[in-house]
Amino acid sequence: MQLIPQPQVAAPPPSDRQILTLDVGGMKCAGCVKAVETALLQQPGVVAATVNLMTEMALVEAEPAGVDGPSLAIALTEAGFPAQLRGATGAADPLQETPAERHQREARERLGQLAIACTLLFLSGLGHLSAFGLVLPGLSNIWFHAALAALALLVPGRSMVIDGWRGLRRGAPNMNTLVSLGALTAYSVSLVALLWPALGWECFFDEPVMLVGFILLGRTLEQQARSQATASLQSLAALQPSTARKIPASGGDLSGQTAMLLPAEHVAVGDWLLVLPGDKIPVDGEVVLGQTTVDESMLTGESDPILRQAGDLVAAGTVNQTGAIALRATRTGKDTTLAQIIALVETAQTRKAPIQRIADTVAGYFTYGVLTLALLTFGFWYFIGLPLWQDSIAISGVREIGLGMAHTAHLAPAGLSGGMLEMAEMPEMAERGELYAASPSPLLLSLKLAIAVLVIACPCALGLATPTAILVGSSLGAERGLLIRGGDVLEKARSLRTIVFDKTGTLT
Repeated sequence: MQLIPQPQVAAPPPSDRQILTLDVGGMKCAGCVKAVETALLQQPGVVAATVNLMTEMALVEAEPAGVDGPSLAIALTEAGFPAQLRGATGAADPLQETPAERHQREARERLGQLAIACTLLFLSGLGHLSAFGLVLPGLSNIWFHAALAALALLVPGRSMVIDGWRGLRRGAPNMNTLVSLGALTAYSVSLVALLWPALGWECFFDEPVMLVGFILLGRTLEQQARSQATASLQSLAALQPSTARKIPASGGDLSGQTAMLLPAEHVAVGDWLLVLPGDKIPVDGEVVLGQTTVDESMLTGESDPILRQAGDLVAAGTVNQTGAIALRATRTGKDTTLAQIIALVETAQTRKAPIQRIADTVAGYFTYGVLTLALLTFGFWYFIGLPLWQDSIAISGVREIGLGMAHTAHLAPAGLSGGMLEMAEMPEMAERGELYAASPSPLLLSLKLAIAVLVIACPCALGLATPTAILVGSSLGAERGLLIRGGDVLEKARSLRTIVFDKTGTLT
């Protein structure tokens, strides 16, 4: 942990290494993080790669001149994770959308999908009103619910199904893989029960509708929380002004100077700039004409304005207060002190705490574990569980049928021998043991339990908890003038007992 400012705040990489930063999209869980890191490490010349799910950023350490940044971005994009080199210009692909544009597009798509999913979920819920004596024609029809489930999978759930299949095909299953397998299996079993009612299986078309709706709702809330968590860093970046006033280099006074307005990123080292009272200083520079006071609190924490005159240095993002000055640019773009602070904070957010490395390692294999557990669950109940406890399951099934008959009547496929059992017949038939035929089939029961394992498993929380804490902590710290060099520093800070500041007055 260190306090700012420092003349060079960015931590320099080893002399024989280069550091590349990539914006990476398409990541949904820690399994995706592992897939991105694996894809990067497979590229020639890459020594290390660290990926942050919250900030959607990858930090790559590579051999000098051994790795081409755009080629890494292309490799990730081909692997299903749209990527772009941080700070790259549009010359390589003018049609490529920026990360900000991608986030806006994804947010619009997510809200549209959520609206459709909520509508389908509402219509599906109306079919259950028959349990309270309110029968709505058509809404209680099993074919209507089959259509709702199909729409849920084809419209709002389409992207999840496609992404889940792609992840499974490339050997990197993710959260979408689990959700898709659960929803598709539930729909397929229900469709078989609907088309072949003689099997005696129940239909549960509501499951795909509810699963897609709740998953989309959770992801929308997650994205909003992520945006709020990054607000502090965005406010820090907003301190950098977007324009500058360029003037001819001269030794005269500032009166009568004609300034040309240009984007701040187009300022070159050595250019002379005019900064008026109230303006934010656009680049790091040296005052060459004029005298003023500058508010440097965002950089140093010093609340009192600082007198600056010819020969003094000023930093980008600080505020000129009392007088007009001319300055000569000494550092521009990503080389300014403010840009280096932002870069250092972003790098710190990517550095993993030891506990996060453990969580990411576990979460990276979590999906495989869930798939294996679902298969074991199916095998156990199909071959061992149901034959072993058939009598108990049958009696329990009778009780559940008796309690939930009115609730699930609209999900019973027509054509079952004699139709649904009458509620009044349940107690007498149970006493005579005549409802053992109503016990679930081994295949149906095993599938239901395996589906339950798939849909309740979520590696997202495991992979998001620690990065979220580091993101919020480092962003708020930077906003208050405190640079935290990474999650490992935060984890060590809990053991601090005493801090000694060798300074009086304002800490800088």
